[in-house]
Amino acid sequence: MNETVRFAKRRQRGLLIGFICQRILDFGLWSLILLVAACSPATPAALPTGQSSAVQSAGGIATAGFARATAPREFVFPQDHGPHPEYAIEWWYYTGNLDTAQGRHFGYQLTFFRIGLTPTPAARTSDFATSNIYMAHFALTDVASQKFYAFERFSRGAAGLAGAQGQPFRVWLEDWEVAGAGADGLPMRLQAAQDGVVIDLTLAGGKPIVLQGDHGLSQKSDEPGNASYYYSLTRMPTRGTIRVGADTSDVSGLSWMDREWSTSALGPNAVGWDWLAVQLSDGRELAYARLRNAAGATIYSDGTLVDPAGGTRRLAPSEVALEASGEWTSPRSGGRYPSGWRLRVPSQALDLTLTPYLADQELALTTAYWEGAVRIEGSAAGAPIGGNGYVELTGYGERQGQVRVR
Repeated sequence: MNETVRFAKRRQRGLLIGFICQRILDFGLWSLILLVAACSPATPAALPTGQSSAVQSAGGIATAGFARATAPREFVFPQDHGPHPEYAIEWWYYTGNLDTAQGRHFGYQLTFFRIGLTPTPAARTSDFATSNIYMAHFALTDVASQKFYAFERFSRGAAGLAGAQGQPFRVWLEDWEVAGAGADGLPMRLQAAQDGVVIDLTLAGGKPIVLQGDHGLSQKSDEPGNASYYYSLTRMPTRGTIRVGADTSDVSGLSWMDREWSTSALGPNAVGWDWLAVQLSDGRELAYARLRNAAGATIYSDGTLVDPAGGTRRLAPSEVALEASGEWTSPRSGGRYPSGWRLRVPSQALDLTLTPYLADQELALTTAYWEGAVRIEGSAAGAPIGGNGYVELTGYGERQGQVRVR
C-alpha cells in the first residue's frame, strides 16, 4: 500500500462525512443506494432520531447533465459490469444462500453503490479529487448461531480508496471487493472482512444473463425516464469460505447478482418497495419487485421467471400475488416489517411459502432496511418444491415523526 492510500484512509473518516453530507443536501439521492445520506455516524446498536429510512433518503436527484434510461439498449459484457459515470447512480448487488457439508446454513449480502456528484468533473490535480462517492454494505446471516451481522463503509472514488472498472472487471471499497476473471468477467471473486466476519467466495456464471423489465429497461413509474438499466445473474454456483471469529467453514450454494444504473427517482406516491429473488429446487428462478403506496397497495410491479435452460418470461402484474403471513417489529428502529410471505403465480401453477431464516435481518446502519435469507417451500403444478431466496424490504423501518425526508 503506497503512502498516498495510507494517508487517505487515515483522513477520510472525518473529512468525507462532511463532504458527502454537503453533496447530499445539494443533489438529493434516490432509493436504497443512498444509504450514505446520513450526516452523522450511526451504529448498528441503535437508530438515532437523525437516521433515515431508505425511502426517506430518497429525494429529487439533480438530473441536469446526467443521462436518463429512456429506451432499451444493447448490453455489452464485460464492459457493462463496469461503471457508467454518465448516469447518476448505480449498484452491484450480490446475495446468496450457502451451506457447509454438515448442513450449517449461511446467507450473505455484499453490495457496492456508486453515487455520481457531477456529470462534468472539474480538472483538479489533487489525489483526493473525485466526482463519485462509493458506499458498500456487507451482511452475514449465521443460522446455526441465530446471529446477523451487518457493516457499512463509504469512501470517495479517488486515491485508490474505491472505484470500479469493466476490463478487467473489478469494483472495490478499500479491501472489500469483487474481481472478475476471464474475458467475460467470470468467475467473480467476492472478498470482505470486518470485525471477525469474513467471506471469500468464487461465483461462476451459471445461467445466461437475464435482462429485467423490457429488454433490460426497468420502469419505476409511468414517467418517461423514471427507469433503470437492469440485468441479473440469477443462479451463480458458489464455493468458498466463511469465517466467524475463529470458526472457518467451507461452503457451497447459489448466489444472485443484480446490476442497475440510472438517473431516476421514485414516483410521488411510493413509500417503499419489496424485492424478492427466488431460486427453486426445480432449476427455475423468479425475480419480483413492487413499489407500495402509504396504504400498502402495489402501485408498480414487475417480475421475471427464468426456466432451467435460462429462457425468460416476463410476468404481468396481474400474474403475481404476494401476501404477508406475519410481522416482526425491530427493537432498534421500531419498524414493523412483514415476516413470511405467500407468493403465488397461478399462470405457472406456483404456490410458494417464503420463511425468513432469522426474523431479525435488519440492517440498522445509517439507513434502516430489512434484507435477508429466506427458505422456500410450496408446490409447482401440484408437486412439492423447495428452494432458497433473498427478500429486501424498505419503507418499514423509520420511527414515524422523528425523521424527515432530506
